[in-house]
Amino acid sequence: MPRMLDVSEDVRAEIGDDEADRLLAGENAPGSYDCTSCRTPGDPEQERTSTVLFVGDETAVLAFAHATCIPSQVVRVSEVQLQGAVRSITGEEPQGPAPAQAQAPQGGVPAQAPPGTQQAVLGVTSGLVAIDGTLHPALVVEPTAPIARPGTYGTEDEFLPLLIEQGFHPVSDVNVPPSLLGGWSVLLAVGQLHAILQPNPVGGGQVAWWKAHQPLQVTDDWRTTVNKSKTVLVFAAPVGSIGQQPREDLLRDALEKAAANGRLVAAALPLAGTS
Repeated sequence: MPRMLDVSEDVRAEIGDDEADRLLAGENAPGSYDCTSCRTPGDPEQERTSTVLFVGDETAVLAFAHATCIPSQVVRVSEVQLQGAVRSITGEEPQGPAPAQAQAPQGGVPAQAPPGTQQAVLGVTSGLVAIDGTLHPALVVEPTAPIARPGTYGTEDEFLPLLIEQGFHPVSDVNVPPSLLGGWSVLLAVGQLHAILQPNPVGGGQVAWWKAHQPLQVTDDWRTTVNKSKTVLVFAAPVGSIGQQPREDLLRDALEKAAANGRLVAAALPLAGTS
């Protein structure tokens, strides 16, 4: 029985025509696999299967997924992130259970802080936010210090104005879903959050606005929800507005308080990579 593999043009361009043709002929395709998106078993002889190529700085790894979960594509990650994905795919290093509620913030790339203050780091918390009775996967971003405008030496916190200039919108009511922001996306791979991507100001592909030092594990419920919506709501607030909330109900309360005080912006970002 022929194998039902999908090899996108991007994947073919990376692995070459010969390797792509061997995959389609079944020579190098797996007899079975664990889907790199939903982590449940798949069979390329029984169901359409996507080839997903993770490309790092020096190496690349080919994985497989149900075509109903994600299309065949190339996912570009750092070499460290790629090695983490390899361990997850091959099972060399078991992942611990994800927390049942909102997760502790994960440090990201340094951000510019005003002179005389500590260097700011963007903390990212994942959680589910209910809007009109529907749960939405959300990320809440809060720096650890005020953010100065790049190239300036002022002491004003410009975190929200900078995001508004990038297309985020002020939030007055958390019950109103934010609009989709083009050019930005949230990168997940094998159940872990890797980065929030933004348009490259000098052109070309996207660049990381926030990047996890170590991939952040998301909850099973969060992952299931984002698999359905393919969209992540990203809320951002200045330092001291949200804090580290141990439960999603407390996180929601903090978001509503920040919105009421005019200290919250948001945007809906499409999902990139696998989930």
